[in-house]
Amino acid sequence: MKGRLDPMIVKLRGLPVAALAASLLTAGCVVGPNFKTPAAPTVAGYTNYPLPAATAATPGVPGGAAQRFVSGGDIPADWWTLFHSHALNALIEQALANNPNLKAAQAALLVAHENTRAQHGAYAPKVSAGLAVSRERDPTGALAPVPSNNASLFTLATPQLSISYVPDVFGLNRRTVEAAAAQEQASRYQMIATDITLSANVAAAAIQEASLEDQVDATRQLIDINGKMLAILRYQKAKGYAGGIDLAAQQSQLAQMTATLPPLLKQLDQQRNLLAVLAGRFPSEARAEKFTLAGLDLPRDLPVSLPSVLVAQRPDVLQAEANLHAASAQVGVATANRLPNISLTANAGSTALAIGQIFGPGTGFWNIGAALLAPIFDGGTLRHQQRGAKAAYQEAAEQYRATVLTAFQNVADSLTALAQDADGLRDSAAAAGAARVTLELSQRQYKAGYANYLALLNAEQAYQQARISLVQAEANRYADTAALFQALGGGWWHRSDLGEAVHAQ
Repeated sequence: MKGRLDPMIVKLRGLPVAALAASLLTAGCVVGPNFKTPAAPTVAGYTNYPLPAATAATPGVPGGAAQRFVSGGDIPADWWTLFHSHALNALIEQALANNPNLKAAQAALLVAHENTRAQHGAYAPKVSAGLAVSRERDPTGALAPVPSNNASLFTLATPQLSISYVPDVFGLNRRTVEAAAAQEQASRYQMIATDITLSANVAAAAIQEASLEDQVDATRQLIDINGKMLAILRYQKAKGYAGGIDLAAQQSQLAQMTATLPPLLKQLDQQRNLLAVLAGRFPSEARAEKFTLAGLDLPRDLPVSLPSVLVAQRPDVLQAEANLHAASAQVGVATANRLPNISLTANAGSTALAIGQIFGPGTGFWNIGAALLAPIFDGGTLRHQQRGAKAAYQEAAEQYRATVLTAFQNVADSLTALAQDADGLRDSAAAAGAARVTLELSQRQYKAGYANYLALLNAEQAYQQARISLVQAEANRYADTAALFQALGGGWWHRSDLGEAVHAQ
């Protein structure tokens, strides 16, 4: 066995064998904390009161179906298709394909991936080659050596190959790669969060546009009704049947109602512009097709992920966890920077007076060396950098906890909103129904001659006002349903493109 080691000993002649042995023995040492995934919260639910098994139903109106909460249910990847709107599906697909913010997030992920791959190069030796050619003239008899032919003017060519390697004695490279990989994961989850937020924003903007369309229509009818009422009062005043106070009150009411239309039109145009930009188009290229609440179906079964599962599927929570992992690895980097560093070098080449003599007999040279560098005094720089890294880890830990709390709040808010929205829609539908009955009775009485036209207009006005409240209540149910799917993570884990982005290395 000893005879087999002799050739190796010969090859290592001139090397600081003790330093090499020490580096080999400590190759598995990695300083700094080993990251552990934070434990999932132990809370049993999202609210401090039990949720109903299903929400109230309001038959006969868009968005009036009862919704059932399915505990532990899974979220589909294309959750927006549950609204059964081809226009909405097409718009979200366009947004996911063309939105510049999403494309920027995808490019940021590629940057992080390449940075991680680049950092892996620290594990391998560095090899470089060079060629130096110089023309020299030395005075005869100078102290500096000259060629054997004593020529004072000559050309010197020196090709050289250099190899350097820094053994990862205390895990500096490994912790640096670990930090880069964690930052890459953070970029992945940030891209996924951008994707989910984009689809939810498109759905919310489409629902809001549909609601505003109906509100604008009802407001225009109210303006028309108030205009007719004003004309009647003017006629009655001229005939002595009405006073100036009644006429002035109706003029004020018409002016107030007319003033509510421009803000609605402004919001409607802004929603159309928003939808165009989200889809990657200019506002002037907004689509001509309009969304309506009647063109949407309300999802009946609403999955509610278990609290212990939520932290494993919300991309913002996973991004915060990746940031925490990166901060943990940076503590190891800062710790390793305070420890000795070993570098191994080797150089080999040839020096000749002519290109044709390169690598000829007697022209070669080589050297092998090792160096140990240990910080002794740096004015406290490395110590404070280590302390700063530990403080950054605590900061990331608190940011992770804040993100988890926000995630639970989002789900709780959405669940509460859905339960209250159902009750609000029921009450608004009841009010609208009563106003419609009053209007129908007023129409019959007017046709039979038992009621005047002004009473009929009052009934129509009450109905249109109730209709606006009903439209707003309908839109709330659709919007808060979309918000729940977003709060639960959007089902990205079922999408092959996003899943591959997470697991790609």
